[in-house]
Amino acid sequence: MAALEGAEKLPSEEPTVASAASQAPTSQDDSTVETAEEAVEPPEADINELCKDMFSKMSCYLTGELVATSEDYKLLENMNKLTCLKYMEMKDIAANISRNLKDLNKKYASLQPHLEQINQIEEQVAALENAAYKLDAYSKRLEAKFKKLEKR
Repeated sequence: MAALEGAEKLPSEEPTVASAASQAPTSQDDSTVETAEEAVEPPEADINELCKDMFSKMSCYLTGELVATSEDYKLLENMNKLTCLKYMEMKDIAANISRNLKDLNKKYASLQPHLEQINQIEEQVAALENAAYKLDAYSKRLEAKFKKLEKR
């Protein structure tokens, strides 16, 4: 009923069906009496206008959706380009690190004979120090023996 009440009433339309409540006299107020009206389709011009309006709004909606999708793809494209640039920078940094590591390995290899000499010298110094301690201990014992013989 509510749908029928909201429909436009054309001047040529007249109610053809009435409810039983409107025909029979009752003790209720006349403002509560409802009448039924025949559902009539709107004229053809209104349907055409509504269809045009619907198609234009649908076109606007779909255009908006396509624009949003296009913008999303552009954003993804920009993100991919930035990611590519970052990876290129990281590749350059890794190449520099690799080159520096190779240079350090070459320098270490060139220093290796000197490092081995240093290790040999360190071993010889340790052996010489050990010999010096033994010589010092021997000289102290010898001195003690000499003092002991001198006292006699």
